[in-house]
Amino acid sequence: MKDILSAMADLRRPRLLISAARFGLPEYRRSTHLPRHLGYGPLPRSGPALIDLMALEAAIERTRKERDAAYRVTLHVDLLIAMMGEARLLRASHAAATTDIFS
Repeated sequence: MKDILSAMADLRRPRLLISAARFGLPEYRRSTHLPRHLGYGPLPRSGPALIDLMALEAAIERTRKERDAAYRVTLHVDLLIAMMGEARLLRASHAAATTDIFS
């Protein structure tokens, strides 16, 4: 099985959705975004949060592709922002862990 960051990198979404998410990424705050999508309570670590977010996004992607009237572009972009934010945090934690090993 691929690791979660490779799976994230392999996602293919419309350029406009990705651009909108990148535009919102600097405003990502996990304490605000994650509870909206994953429910309230203790925040999960970045890896498990990213897995859950990817599952939610896959469901929304299906509704988009099916042209379902329930599709909400704002929710889709918000999920993509959260995914990008968590992926960034996960990469940073991996880089810090690797640096600590070799220090």
